[in-house]
Amino acid sequence: MISRRKFMTAAGVAGVGVAVGGYAWTARNARVQYETLVQETWRHTPRDVGAPPAPMLEWVRYATLAPSSHNTQCWNFRIGEDAVSVLPDFKRRCPVVDPDDHHLFVSLGCAAENFIQAAAASGVRGAASFNTDGGSVDIALEPAPLVVSPLFEAIPLRQSTRGEYDGKPISVQDLKLLETAGTGSGVGVLLLSGRQAMERVLEFVIQGNTLQMRDREFVDELKQWVRFNGAHAATSGDGLFAGSSGNPSVPTWLGRRMFDLFFTEGAENDKYARHVRSAAGIAVFVSERDDKAHWVETGRAFERFALQATALGIRHAHLNQPVEVSSIRPEFAGFLGVGGGRPDLVVRFGRGEELPRSVRRPLDAVVL
Repeated sequence: MISRRKFMTAAGVAGVGVAVGGYAWTARNARVQYETLVQETWRHTPRDVGAPPAPMLEWVRYATLAPSSHNTQCWNFRIGEDAVSVLPDFKRRCPVVDPDDHHLFVSLGCAAENFIQAAAASGVRGAASFNTDGGSVDIALEPAPLVVSPLFEAIPLRQSTRGEYDGKPISVQDLKLLETAGTGSGVGVLLLSGRQAMERVLEFVIQGNTLQMRDREFVDELKQWVRFNGAHAATSGDGLFAGSSGNPSVPTWLGRRMFDLFFTEGAENDKYARHVRSAAGIAVFVSERDDKAHWVETGRAFERFALQATALGIRHAHLNQPVEVSSIRPEFAGFLGVGGGRPDLVVRFGRGEELPRSVRRPLDAVVL
């Protein structure tokens, strides 16, 4: 993390002047704008006794609270009378970090799982299938007994917490719940909690991160999705809010200049070392087949894992470098001993403090 003093000192070294009084006033307004949007976004639908079930549009709102790579929110929704389709939005793809759209389809699975959990809480069962022609996740709906699960209750509380954790172990009982939640059709999850295995994963993370940091196109693509202050995040409704990683909010023009100073190979590798060593464990999601249908299933399994972790008070965040860099992935799969399976996601978990939240685009931007 970058302290405010370090950040602003470096700004002075770089010869960048800031009108402190004017920016402070703007920053306060930006903070209010951001915090208002966060409160409107991360909430449950009010449920009064005897009130009718939430409409399908509200289930879509829950779906949009799912995670996505770089918080691109790479999805659209088509609502039918007794079905909904979650469609890929290829305009929001990340061709450098995700050239085969793997993360994009994983994200569709995350959104579909949230939708299914929300529908169940209104007495509607959702059955998801992957449409190979259109690349959508089609969810057929039918009446069913109402199920308000702990996973549904956790949806507005879940976040990708990109800070350090407390390093304390997770109980065997809780690990079993995480493993059960993270297992799906053709998708399994490996939970690594031994320090030797976690250090080996860290080696893969640093190897992958080093290659990514030396790729100018990767760095430029990532920078395009960083939102350097609350107003920037609230206006765009997407992207990686700097505050969610514990960084100070600064004007966008300054943030873009400072990004190149602080986002360095050494600093990032040191950060990931702290993150792994403060975690209770690492979860690796592996699919039996390397195709879009299984990537969607991976997303659903991961989202259940994330919601179960949230319900248990456990934080999580991604360490996907070993699966994003194609030259490293086969060796990583060999380390895991998964045979012909594809390692899809690498996720650290543990207990830690909540950080500022990301935001979401309005429904009228994603419903066709």
